Parts: sequence; structure tokens; C-alpha cells
Amino acid sequence: MSQLGSGRGSVLAAMSGGVDSSTMATLLVEAGYDVVGVTMELLPEGAGIPAEAREAAQDDLRAARATCQALGIPHHAVDFSARFLDQVVDPFCRSYLEGRTPNPCIDCNRHLKIAGLQQLRREMGLDYVATGHYARISRSADGSRWQLRQAADRAKDQSYVLFCLGQDDLAHLLLPLGGLTKEQVRALAAEHGLANADRPESQDICFVPDGDYAAFIEGRGAGCASEPALEPGPIVDGRGAVLGVHNGIARYTIGQRKGLGVAAREPLYVCAKDAATNTLVVGPADEAMGRLVVAHDVNLVSAATLEGPLRVAAKTHYRQAPQAATAWQPEPGTLAVEFDESQRLAAAGQALVVYDGDRVLAGGTIAPSPNAPTARP
Repeated sequence: MSQLGSGRGSVLAAMSGGVDSSTMATLLVEAGYDVVGVTMELLPEGAGIPAEAREAAQDDLRAARATCQALGIPHHAVDFSARFLDQVVDPFCRSYLEGRTPNPCIDCNRHLKIAGLQQLRREMGLDYVATGHYARISRSADGSRWQLRQAADRAKDQSYVLFCLGQDDLAHLLLPLGGLTKEQVRALAAEHGLANADRPESQDICFVPDGDYAAFIEGRGAGCASEPALEPGPIVDGRGAVLGVHNGIARYTIGQRKGLGVAAREPLYVCAKDAATNTLVVGPADEAMGRLVVAHDVNLVSAATLEGPLRVAAKTHYRQAPQAATAWQPEPGTLAVEFDESQRLAAAGQALVVYDGDRVLAGGTIAPSPNAPTARP
């Protein structure tokens, strides 16, 4: 079932132009909420943003406006482009140049879809923000804390990218699609005659539609073309022996196998990236696995504290199914997880998110692999 509450109150509905947000807004209107549609304009002209990305964003804006018109609700386009460049695009570029593998969708959710829209909601005097995310919100058994939970449709669950939510965010957020499957959402859209019921989902980062991150960073400018992370450097094995030359460590990610250009008796994988020396470290499959992951900038979500060691399920990238692990906090703001079984090495800059059943307990940004074991308490 959809997560709609009582149907009383005013809602800022985040309208992306896709089937999820359109169905979300439709359900809110039917439930009796006073709904205002808002579309964030994120991609400015210039700034290295590809023309095809801007064209796609304009198509989305027109689709969102048409949906709001069909529903009989007001629609506003809000220029968040400066904030998007400052808090999503530029950190994305810097992170790659520093040898990490960022997830810009998490930053977009944190700074724009949540913080930015919640600020706008308050300025407009509305009660809630609603989005088309697949996740659920509930209260703890004693009613003292809001909790973030996985979606009913595990294949579409987006709780991983929402680990940044705070208690006030959760108290003023509606997720109408959390109890529905994608098939049910499309069926509802078709039933209500929504023009985008069969619109395909976007699989790419909106500002890098062709997936060539290094080319985008170079095109973004600001001296990036001369950055060492975009220049050739040594490929070495775990002992430091030089095996070849890479094309710039920003063009590779942890766990990558293809495109290394190194001849070897067995497949080699990227095991580490050293931005300080512009070095790519590779190794066989067993060296591309590990059990310990440490994250910083940690946010506690459904639990006020995280006592450890605690048995959890954890994931280090969006598509991964949560894996059995033990979690603890070596110090405030830091989260350590030891998986029961070896996992592919986690890429610094991605997110570590831990669950208790379907509840999101905490999440943070993965740090570079620790040089020494982080002992359990």
C-alpha cells in the first residue's frame, strides 16, 4: 500500500517528469492533500554541461508541467542550478581527481531533493515534501523516533541513497510509493491516463549522459585538464612492480577488470588508487576482496545511538543486496563494518549503509582502505 497518512495538510511534490513522481502526485491529490508541484532546474547553460543533458532536462520539465496541469495543481520551476554545481557537480569532479569514486545521486538527495526542498517547503508555508522515492517511513514502537525503512519492492528500494535523512526531514516527508511495486506504479499511471505511464527510466547520471566521467571533468575546466589524476601513470602490483601505464586514475574504479591494458596469466582488478603518486594498484581476484570497511561523515537514522558490536546487514554500493556483518563506531562520526564473508573491495567515496532488518540504522561515506585493522570494541 502507499504511504499517505491522513490526507490532511499541504505538500510540496517534487516533480521530475517521470512516471514515479507523476503517480506520487496523483495519489496525493486523490488522498485529499493540498498539492503544489515543484521541479528543480539543475543544469545551466555552459559550465561543461552537455547540450543533450540540458535538452533531456527541458523535456522532463515539460512533462512535469503537463502532469500538474492535468491534475489541476499549481506547478513551479525553481532554479537550483548554482546549488547543484556547488554541492553536487564540483564535489563529484574533485572526488574523482582525488582518487575516489563518488555517488552524485546521494549528494543530490542530501543537498537538493531533501535539504533544498525542505527549505523551500518552509518558505512556502507547506507541511510536507513528497518524493517518488521507493522507501518507507514509520515511527519506532515507543513513538520516540522516526524510522526509514526499505521499500516493499526490494528490487526498486532506494533507502540506500536516503541515509542522510534526519529526524526533522522524516517528520516532514511523504513517500507515497514505498509500499508499491514498480509494476503497480505503472499500472496506476496507465489507469489514471498519465502520458508518461510507459516512459523508460533514466539509468545515467543526469549531467554525464554518456557515462564518460573523465571527459566531463576535463570539459568542466577549472584547470582539471592538467590534473595528475587525468594524466598517465604507473600500474603496479601489490609488491610495487610496474606492470604498465594507465591513462589517468580518474578513469578507473575499484574492482574494475576490463580496459587495464596489462597482459597477465590471470585476470587483474583495480585494488587501489593512489592520487598522491598517480598510481593504479592491481591484483588478482583474491586481492580485490575484503571484509573491513570504514566510513566517515556518519548519519544515524532510525537509531539515536549505535551500540556495538552490533549484528547488521550492510551494503557498500547501490545494487548490492545487504550482506551479513558486524558494525561498530570506533569514534563518533565514524562507522566500521566487518562482513561475515569477503566482498568486492569498497570504493572510497561510495556509501556504507547498515540495516537492522528493513530499518536503515546509519550510513556514511566510505573512506580509503584502512592501513591497519580497526579493532572491534
